[in-house]
Amino acid sequence: MENYKKHLKSLIELNDVEWSKIENKLVEKHYKKNEFILVPGEYSEDYYFVECGVIRSYTIDDNGKEHVIQFGTENWYVSDRNSAVCKQQSKFYIQAIEDSTLIILNNEINELIKSINPNFLVEQNKLIQNHVRSLQDRINLLLSATAKTRYLEFIRLYPKQVNRIPQWMIASYLGITPESLSRVRKDIAHG
Repeated sequence: MENYKKHLKSLIELNDVEWSKIENKLVEKHYKKNEFILVPGEYSEDYYFVECGVIRSYTIDDNGKEHVIQFGTENWYVSDRNSAVCKQQSKFYIQAIEDSTLIILNNEINELIKSINPNFLVEQNKLIQNHVRSLQDRINLLLSATAKTRYLEFIRLYPKQVNRIPQWMIASYLGITPESLSRVRKDIAHG
């Protein structure tokens, strides 16, 4: 749980005794490549901190086409907020792209951390606001940017993960076909 510990300590001050109280409540779970963490229709109050590995959140439309909503790599959070926060059925698939280790988080853990350091609420709110801003930027890119611009932004956002994520999943995330992604990559390479 070293990545989560470092992440938490980057948000709030924690001594070793306080960390031990939190660590004792945390659940670390390992997922094999292609294993599902959550599927539509399930209920889960959990959200996931990626300790190591790569996971994705996606939907499948009525025509059977996948639409990747988010990738989660080391030190990222992924959840279906509809289920985790609104207590409704999940709308998304969350799946491991490679063997992954996740820290399972929930409201109970949040309350414990807040009781140890009330500043956690402020820092958590900053993370949520940053996530909302990122989603707005992503929607704007999908609506108005060229495929090349979207891919360059993807590389900026996930620089170390480009080679860890299958190209067809990247294309889905970008809202383009794998063939279009191939053309964009060739165009950038010949720059």
